[in-house]
Amino acid sequence: MKPTQTTTLMANAIRALAMDAVQKANSGHPGMPMGMAEIAVALWDGHYRHNPANPHWANRDRFLLSNGHGSMLHYALLHLAGYDLSMDEIRNFRQLHSKTPGHPEVGITPGAETTTGPLGQGISNSVGMALAEWLLASEFNRPGFDIVDHHTYAFLGDGCLMEGISHEVASLAGTLGLKKLVWLYDDNGISIDGKVEGWFTDDTPKRFEAYGWNVIRNVDGHDVAALDAAIAQAKTADKPTLICCKTIIGKGSPNLQGGDKVHGAPLGDKEIAAVREHLIWDAIPFDIPAPIYEAWDAKARGAKVEAEWNELFAGYRAQYPQLAAEFERRMKGELPGNFEQVLAAAVASCIEKKENIATRKASQNAIQALAPALPEFLGGSADLTGSNLTNWKECKAVRSGVPGNHINYGVREFGMAGIMNGVALHGGFIPFGATFLTFSDYSRNALRMAALMKIRSIFVFTHDSIGLGEDGPTHQSIEHVSSLRLIPNLDNWRPADTVESAVAWGAAVKRHDGPSTLIFSRQNLPFQERDAQTVANIAKGGYVLRDAADAKAILIATGSEVELATKAADALAAEGIAVRVVSMPSTDVFERQDAAYKASVLTRGTPRVAIEAGVTDFWYKYVGLDGAVVGIDTFGESAPAGVLFKYFGFTVENVVAKVKSVIG
Repeated sequence: MKPTQTTTLMANAIRALAMDAVQKANSGHPGMPMGMAEIAVALWDGHYRHNPANPHWANRDRFLLSNGHGSMLHYALLHLAGYDLSMDEIRNFRQLHSKTPGHPEVGITPGAETTTGPLGQGISNSVGMALAEWLLASEFNRPGFDIVDHHTYAFLGDGCLMEGISHEVASLAGTLGLKKLVWLYDDNGISIDGKVEGWFTDDTPKRFEAYGWNVIRNVDGHDVAALDAAIAQAKTADKPTLICCKTIIGKGSPNLQGGDKVHGAPLGDKEIAAVREHLIWDAIPFDIPAPIYEAWDAKARGAKVEAEWNELFAGYRAQYPQLAAEFERRMKGELPGNFEQVLAAAVASCIEKKENIATRKASQNAIQALAPALPEFLGGSADLTGSNLTNWKECKAVRSGVPGNHINYGVREFGMAGIMNGVALHGGFIPFGATFLTFSDYSRNALRMAALMKIRSIFVFTHDSIGLGEDGPTHQSIEHVSSLRLIPNLDNWRPADTVESAVAWGAAVKRHDGPSTLIFSRQNLPFQERDAQTVANIAKGGYVLRDAADAKAILIATGSEVELATKAADALAAEGIAVRVVSMPSTDVFERQDAAYKASVLTRGTPRVAIEAGVTDFWYKYVGLDGAVVGIDTFGESAPAGVLFKYFGFTVENVVAKVKSVIG
């Protein structure tokens, strides 16, 4: 460990960069970076294994700033350690298109492992990363070749611990015994509204001990030596560790430290001058003395640890060539070479069997068909495995000390989604997890973050409408599908039968630039006949399922309502009214098709009627003000599904009447 004088200067460099960048931006949060500066020094200089020249080195430790409002702490660390983050980017903190946005964003800032800001999500991601590390290690490591062997560290504050998701993920992490997970808690007693003692008096150490964590109490968060010892102890524990670091928010600001005024606003020129005098920091803004840069520079150390790992991996490759190739494929996120053939066979099997089954069962069949070709599948459910049907014959449940590929997340929908995101960010797995569609509300913010981060998380939602029947309006999804469609970069699939379900699974697995939701029915749905070209068009998100010469109207439907559309088409045909039936399992994917294709499906000038067992507003973008929507704009009722569909107007007679009304 470096001399105290040096570590003090290293910490003060963080404080200076944080207060100067926030001041220049005229917005930001200087208090946390200034208060956690010594914690950052202890971790990054003494324990954190990384290589600034290669932020994607497979066996690096993972670092997450869950209290992401203090982003200047992370940016200062990355800049000082030698990442490709220039001082100009520090000066451009919170400015348009800079690499230093207001909260850390993966893919924007070199070295940022995840996107944080919504409190609690970073720590949920950290559980996913630690889980992925353990499972990969158990799968790929061999005696003498621990090629997967790293820690996951997260910084967090009181706000993260107040969020309910912290309970969900900490509880599961303790149950699974994720011993390479270390959280460093910035216990400063301050949040935006002031001293937290008025609204947060939990005995946090006891809380985490109850979760089964190793807890290191009352560490002086401004004593680098004490922090170094605590982290070293955490790394030897046989369970996840919470290090409780007592800190002073805004440490170094003589007039503001310790209070809420330093939390989320610039210090001001007068106070910044006082800080410089108090810390004896003579450097001008955005100027770091060369000796401090030298003390922080991690490039040589990073190159050394990666070179050592590369040598280890070379020996591993020589002894276990197939495992090495598989590990590299998995970490690159590439699919097996035979995946397209496996997917095609799964679709062909659906066409051959012509099964009339619930799409949740069709989903399980697709999982069963794809899983043998995808060892990277890591499935799960939030205590609804038997209803969501996300398990498969060969899957093995993950338990404490017992690795597997299917996770019983318990009743933790939000935690499940956040953990899945961490797994996806870590690499090596394609995570999917399930719950009822109505409970997507619980996990919504993690879905949004997955879309923002452009990661391959697959969210499975079953029991997708009033079709679930007697459980009633609390469980019947009305607004959920439409609301999910509002999230940018989230592909939502609501298949109509076995074939569409298999295609949807294939699309979600093949997607590399964002998450997908797969939305399935509880009730049985009929198989739809298609020719080969029609099957190929399913992957375009919307397609002509059934056509008619000189069609007078177009029926657009998704999921269970496609059956209703085809029956209405038959009834209309019997009356001499020809209509086209369009199945649109994914409006998101359909919107990405070229204009010519979209126009070929939804021909201009032809009246349209949309049918979906959910809110109507969304569909007017397709039917126009002159069209009609058969939907439901109230909450559901408790009754058998067949009764409900009739009660809410999902009948052939009603659809026929709507068509007649739009064609005049």
